[in-house]
Amino acid sequence: MHEPDRMAKLEELVAHQQKMLDDMSSELARTGGKVDFLEKALKELAQRFMALEDVATPRPEITRPPHY
Repeated sequence: MHEPDRMAKLEELVAHQQKMLDDMSSELARTGGKVDFLEKALKELAQRFMALEDVATPRPEITRPPHY
């Protein structure tokens, strides 16, 4: 293979890899934002669930057994 052809092929390969890296970086940033949003939503839902559970579940009365 001639030197100019080889160099052009390498430059093309590097350009393709750089485009892939840029695309992957963008996708990773977008996905990270979604993960942050979902973690926040899950935390809020868990807090709401715990608050509802406290209200909806009556606490048993503390009574003495009949044999006392």
